[in-house]
Amino acid sequence: MPPSERIVLLLGVLFLGTVWTIHQRSASALQIQQAFASPNQTNNFVVDEVSRRVYLATVNTIYQLNGTLHLEVEKTTGPVKDNSLCHAPQLPQATCEHPKAYTDNFNKLLQLDRAQGVLVVCGSVYQGFCELRNMENVSEIAVEFPPQGAKTVFPSMLNIAANHPNASTKGNIVLQPEQLDCGAAHLQHPLALRKPLRAAPLFEAVGLSSVAVDSVHRHTVVFLGTSNGRLRKLNLLKNLTLANYKSLKLRSGESVHHIMTFDPNDRNYLYLMTSNHLLRVKVSKCDQYTSCSECLGASDAYCGWCTLESRCSIQRECSPQQLSRSWIGLGEGLHQCPSMTITPPEISITVDMKNVGILINGSVPDLHGSTVECDYGLGVSTTATLHLDSGPSQIQTCPLLPRERYPRIPAGRDHITVPMAIKVNGIPVVSGNFIVYDCEKTGVIHPKTACRSCLSTRWRCYWNQEKNICVSSKNDSKDHLLENASSCPSLVASKVPPSPSGRPQDIVVSLDNTEEGTALECDFGNEQLYEARWRGRSEVVCSGVTLTTADRSQVFHLNLRRKDHPDKYIDSPLPMTVEVYNCGTGSSDCSQCWGRQDQEHLCAWCDNSCRLQNQCRPHGSQCPNPEVLKISPLSGPLEGGTLLTIQGRNLGRRASNVTVAIGGVPCRLLEDQYIVSVRVVCVTGESGSTRSAVVSITVDQNAVGQSQDYFSYLVPKVFSMEPRNGSRAGGTRVTIRGEHLAVGSRVRVRVNGTQDCRIIKLNSDTIECTMPAAAHARAEPIPVCVEFEDLPCQSPDLIRYYTYEKNPSISDIRPSKSYLSGGRTITVTGQGFDLVQTVTMEVTEIGDKPAESDCDVRSTTIITCPSPASPQSKRAVVKFYLNEVLYMGDSPILHGDLEEEEDEPQGGQFYLDYLENPQFFTATKEKLIKHHPGEPLTLIINKGPSELDLAPEEYTVMIGSIPCDISFNNNQLFHCTINGSLSSSERELPVTVQVGNFHKTIAMVQLGGSELAIVVSIVVCSVLLLLCTVALVVYCTKSRRAERYWQKTLLQMEEMESQIREEIRKGFAELQTDMTDLTKELNRSQGIPFLEYKQFVTRTFFPKMCSDYERSLVQPIYENDALGPRALPETHPLLQDWQPANTSRPNMEEGIALFSTLLNNKHFLITFVHALEQQKDFAVRDRCSLASLLTIALHGKLEYYTSIMKDLLVDLIDASASKNPKLMLRRTESVVEKMLTNWMSICMYSYLKETVGEPFFLLLCAIKQQINKGSIDAITGKARYTLNEEWLLRENIEAKPQNINVSFQGCGMDSLMVRVMNTDTICQVKEKILEAFYKNLPFSQWPRAEDVDLEWFSSGGHSQILLDLDNSSVMEDGRKKLNTVFHYKIPDGASLAMSLKDKRENTLGRAKDLDTEKYVHLVLPHDELTEPKKSHRHSHRKKVLPEIYLTRLLSTKGTLQKFLDDLFQAILSIPPEKPPLAVKYFFDFLEEQAEKRGITDPDTLHIWKTNSLPLRFWVNILKNPQFVFDIDKTDHMDACLSVIAQAFIDACSISDLQLGKDSPTNKLLYAKEIPEYKKRVQCYYRQIQEMAPLSEQEMNAHLAEESRKYRNEFNTNLALSEIYKYAKRYRNQVVSALDANPTARRTQLQHKFEQVIALVEDNIYECSSEA
Repeated sequence: MPPSERIVLLLGVLFLGTVWTIHQRSASALQIQQAFASPNQTNNFVVDEVSRRVYLATVNTIYQLNGTLHLEVEKTTGPVKDNSLCHAPQLPQATCEHPKAYTDNFNKLLQLDRAQGVLVVCGSVYQGFCELRNMENVSEIAVEFPPQGAKTVFPSMLNIAANHPNASTKGNIVLQPEQLDCGAAHLQHPLALRKPLRAAPLFEAVGLSSVAVDSVHRHTVVFLGTSNGRLRKLNLLKNLTLANYKSLKLRSGESVHHIMTFDPNDRNYLYLMTSNHLLRVKVSKCDQYTSCSECLGASDAYCGWCTLESRCSIQRECSPQQLSRSWIGLGEGLHQCPSMTITPPEISITVDMKNVGILINGSVPDLHGSTVECDYGLGVSTTATLHLDSGPSQIQTCPLLPRERYPRIPAGRDHITVPMAIKVNGIPVVSGNFIVYDCEKTGVIHPKTACRSCLSTRWRCYWNQEKNICVSSKNDSKDHLLENASSCPSLVASKVPPSPSGRPQDIVVSLDNTEEGTALECDFGNEQLYEARWRGRSEVVCSGVTLTTADRSQVFHLNLRRKDHPDKYIDSPLPMTVEVYNCGTGSSDCSQCWGRQDQEHLCAWCDNSCRLQNQCRPHGSQCPNPEVLKISPLSGPLEGGTLLTIQGRNLGRRASNVTVAIGGVPCRLLEDQYIVSVRVVCVTGESGSTRSAVVSITVDQNAVGQSQDYFSYLVPKVFSMEPRNGSRAGGTRVTIRGEHLAVGSRVRVRVNGTQDCRIIKLNSDTIECTMPAAAHARAEPIPVCVEFEDLPCQSPDLIRYYTYEKNPSISDIRPSKSYLSGGRTITVTGQGFDLVQTVTMEVTEIGDKPAESDCDVRSTTIITCPSPASPQSKRAVVKFYLNEVLYMGDSPILHGDLEEEEDEPQGGQFYLDYLENPQFFTATKEKLIKHHPGEPLTLIINKGPSELDLAPEEYTVMIGSIPCDISFNNNQLFHCTINGSLSSSERELPVTVQVGNFHKTIAMVQLGGSELAIVVSIVVCSVLLLLCTVALVVYCTKSRRAERYWQKTLLQMEEMESQIREEIRKGFAELQTDMTDLTKELNRSQGIPFLEYKQFVTRTFFPKMCSDYERSLVQPIYENDALGPRALPETHPLLQDWQPANTSRPNMEEGIALFSTLLNNKHFLITFVHALEQQKDFAVRDRCSLASLLTIALHGKLEYYTSIMKDLLVDLIDASASKNPKLMLRRTESVVEKMLTNWMSICMYSYLKETVGEPFFLLLCAIKQQINKGSIDAITGKARYTLNEEWLLRENIEAKPQNINVSFQGCGMDSLMVRVMNTDTICQVKEKILEAFYKNLPFSQWPRAEDVDLEWFSSGGHSQILLDLDNSSVMEDGRKKLNTVFHYKIPDGASLAMSLKDKRENTLGRAKDLDTEKYVHLVLPHDELTEPKKSHRHSHRKKVLPEIYLTRLLSTKGTLQKFLDDLFQAILSIPPEKPPLAVKYFFDFLEEQAEKRGITDPDTLHIWKTNSLPLRFWVNILKNPQFVFDIDKTDHMDACLSVIAQAFIDACSISDLQLGKDSPTNKLLYAKEIPEYKKRVQCYYRQIQEMAPLSEQEMNAHLAEESRKYRNEFNTNLALSEIYKYAKRYRNQVVSALDANPTARRTQLQHKFEQVIALVEDNIYECSSEA
């Protein structure tokens, strides 16, 4: 039985949703081992436990991977042509008439059948079709289903899985002895839960998307995937409470799929899937823990301590796992970690010990048979000997280090700790330490208590009383040794009365355990030694001790030193001190002096000084009355409690003798703060009313002193508090206003009686304080009270209410990048900034300490901050202090000891990327720019490559101290202009670009100056070069010609060389200056005169018809009406309302409506187009007209129009593929090719207007400006400056520019200064004047030059009408020469007046239409320039080689190059905010068609793309700017645009141009730039190809939006009428074609078509018969 007959799929559609709460935490406890990235969204995966293969199903693709996620096989499963209403194509008896579109295949089920060796794959297409694929190679079908030859296949056998992308399918494989039909129709019961499960949650979180559970060593571990791309690991205790949890960041922004499974061969690895990745994650990272306590303390069930390897690992990675107790797990506890006990723990440095005993505790395997060593950490190891090998503890001995290898004990210490480790097979298993001590050093480092310190150590030491040393052993000593500290000889401390300085005295010292007669000395320090005389058995007397001090008092320490051992002392367990005092120091008044008696200082006050009592004559001890110098504070509240500080002199000898009162109110003295005689501190009592009184102090009840200042009892009041609300985080600075707010010694502001508002400023009427953070989240007002003297709030007058509101929140900072110099304005957006008073931005990780900058609050949602400077390019962390409180984000506070997520900014933190400073340079990178004062100055400043995305307002350009206004800006450059006079006392001014704190001087502007030196150098070089050439030519000529001709030839050559020299010099100068001059003169203030969409469409679709209508309708306006300009009328019939041509045919409108319905039938329309194209008399013009009319008629249904176009294109591609596919779309010879042109025009209009329009218009302005800079022949049209050789003026015409002041009567504008050339004809002057006055209006609204008069007012008061031809015109070479500015001798600055003519006169007409045999302007016609009949003598025109003027083409090209580059860049770039969807859609269509036909030649696809977009649309636009703008396209501009269009065509071509010296100049001109342009084109095609694919639904939505945007713009009925004319003309052929089409015949389309003919032609009988 085949496998397909034994597989049953039990399916159900499952929808899941969870709403939980999560607490975040992160730790390095998980690790991604391998990852596989999928370009498409992932759907399912399954792991084969036998082969360890992983099968991954994504949208449109199935991958077969090995266990480490390396790709083995890849199989594409979509997109396929499908419709959700159609059965699978494998169903033999089912057909589908619903339209199919390419549909993505979402995998719905992926199931393994290991027994049959098949993989069950079910997708969303074909109503949930399933396949059985080979497990060894998923690209192969294992079992055909349905089987070959099956006649009956039920849909339910094929349509198994859900066919919606958002629905889920659950499958299970069951082996049955016979085939079972499966599917939703065969489920016996609906899927439902009979009894719901209920349980208390172990863990709650938001956004959980998947779960996997593992039981490890009797512990439960839960793995949770989240919707924000996290994997969380929960370690549960045995009672299922949460011990801790860890987190791993997977892929940012990618949700974890609900499928998550352990590696079936190694459960230490987990397979999981995110939106675009399949990951293999190691469930624990044990090696991060370095000790056993860390390892087990991490509470990770996977981790344990591998004892013999001394590392933390999972159990299977611990190599000696076959030994018992070699791996300590979490369940065994920390007490099982190995430890060691060393016996003895302390060893004397003098003892020669051979071995130490070691007891190893904890879980350690049996070490019998292992190599065990003791390592002392000094490169010395000894072999251990085991003594007990049973039980958990093991005893061993180790040889001790030799004594000479003991480490040295540091100075000032008596012991050292020696580390020791037990090594098993060379690996440290357990470590400990023991102490090596030296008793002798113990006595040395404690000389004053040597004996007691020796006998008080924790190790055993003995005191040798004879030698006064500390020893470690008593075995080798015959002297008497002390073992108890109480037996040590010691000094018994006693109190010695203070003594005056310099007075001799005897001091008796008691001794204990000291042998009488021991020679001792009394040592008071600082070499003050006195003999100690024994008095009795236990006392000595220090005789004649005389101690002095210059201080108020000084304490001396007394020690007894042995005379025979000067460095040995009798122990002093307690210090014995002697105080010596000086009465003359530190007692400045009587009370201070007498007050020393309480300190046993025998001092007395006499002769206005403090002396010893025996130095004063007997007198009384009465002191002067107290003197109060200062009291503080000067006021307090009525309730009292103020700490009043009184400073003065003679304020008593002791606190008990002093009393203080304030106007009868007692003040309680604080004795602990009393300073004898000079300071008294007391607490004021309560007063019944407000009062002011002096402070009285009484000493000994009779001496009274009073303060000069008054102390006032006041009642403080609060009037207001602002602001009354603030953020819960605190920090708000509030201002409390009132009176008497500074009374008392302690003022505080209490918030809700529990918190303090930190006072910043305090005076009598104002308190400024900073509010604390809210204690709770309630929003009701809370009291704020001003409290005094630590008393609770005493009055309602001191209370105001304050409301805590929601904290301000910061959502984003933009831009997120700054330059190193800092100063960039960072805009902080958020909510609630009305609560923010001060903002500080702190930037960390850019230096040794954080950098700060002060910010400004702009609104409730905007804060701006200048970025600080950074020393290096890196990512910095940005924090904000709002009201001096660190902003921590607006998320709720996390519970417990939870850490922040790794690799992401913590709450309230943001990232700021520091990049290199921007770079700027002038257009030609010149460092010196010459400028003439008084003239406008325009600079073109290029930007270096940067990712800073600087906005135009961030730039500031200064020329010296004068700002330069930025008038134009794009990604590559910007223009700055100074329109006023640029003058300075300095000859050179720096050009400085400022961006924030970054200032860069890029050039210097040199005022005045002359190019004379350069010109002279050029002339000298040219003269030298030409002289050499002349000499050579003359020499050759003389050798070849007869002597009689050499003189004549020499004269001709000299004349020709002079002209060449002059022309080369001028060409060089023009090439250097034209670019700058053009940039100065180009004025963009008038805006861009875009045509409306309907006019753009009609001009593009019907170019000849539009020009005919304009000639017939627009021009007569000015011939019949001279009132001035008006708006452009809607000239095209398709823009006007439609009326049936013949009202005698009442059924015509009904017929046109029925015809419109027919055209909306795809079968009819395609058959109709093919039928007409097969007719020989259906010319190309008719085909283009039909395509444009169809575009207008179907403009409201662009989706349908696009599908028709695609079907026709498929037919065209099929026809071309059999011949030469590279020729397809090259010309417009069919209806569909014109339809494609129109479709591109519609879809690209927005892109053309928004992206390309500006650089295109700038190029046109630049061309016109450059042409007008030189002379233009009004008759031949040839000009000095051009890009086209055929229109080049090949003569040296001396022309000078001059300015004229023109007023236009009736225009409503002031007079203007207009720049003209002195070679301009009067008509050319009029055109330039009209352009100056009407430059802000579209060209269609300008009057013509023939409609105005120009009058010159000379200085003599005379006026003259200026004309091209009048009686003053002169004759030249037999022709009448047109009058010019030079002819009338109009001076520079002359005043002219222009006015509209009252009536159109029969004027001369256009100059270019004049007969060249009768009239001339600047040059003769081309054929007469080379006519040999006219000799040099008969013409005043000088003959010259015309080719020398070709350098002017280069001059013009160099001037326009920047504008041309900008235009090509705009055309060949993809703006991220508005990508060209139509281009992507159509290019993908071409690639799809090429793939279907096996066309793999990339050149063919390149040609198709070029023919469909650049040559079909862009070249048409480049040659016809009047399709886009309302401008005047002159013949000369048309010639220049032809050269540019040819360069664009060459750039799009794949063939290399083979150019030589004989090639046309129009191709040579841009030969250097063509390779670079070709790279741009190829890059553009590649970027289009790399864009995300565009689905039919997205494109249809885009087309529907375009249709809606321009609804009702065109007269579709008129378009239908025009199409009907073709239908009527080829009626029989269309009917025959419809009859031959089966689908059309089945739907009776030919009868409906005949009905249309009958209705429109009003043949009711025919209509009835057809019906």
